[in-house]
Amino acid sequence: MSQDQLKAFIEKVKADTSLQENLKAAADVDTALAIAKEAGFLISADDVRTTVSDDELEDAAGGSDDETLTDFGCKDYERY
Repeated sequence: MSQDQLKAFIEKVKADTSLQENLKAAADVDTALAIAKEAGFLISADDVRTTVSDDELEDAAGGSDDETLTDFGCKDYERY
């Protein structure tokens, strides 16, 4: 079920610039997942890795500079 939660969270992020900014400022995946939890969504790092494409994450976070957002907008994703 958390994959459905992730998709719903991404839709919410697309419409909420405050969430977009919070995710962009997140230092790591754990912080991003905590932001999602505060917004009422229960998702896992594995869901982010396996469910959502880079394009969907980039779109949800409001785009990026020349980087992909495979890290959910976070700097320390690769360790997951």
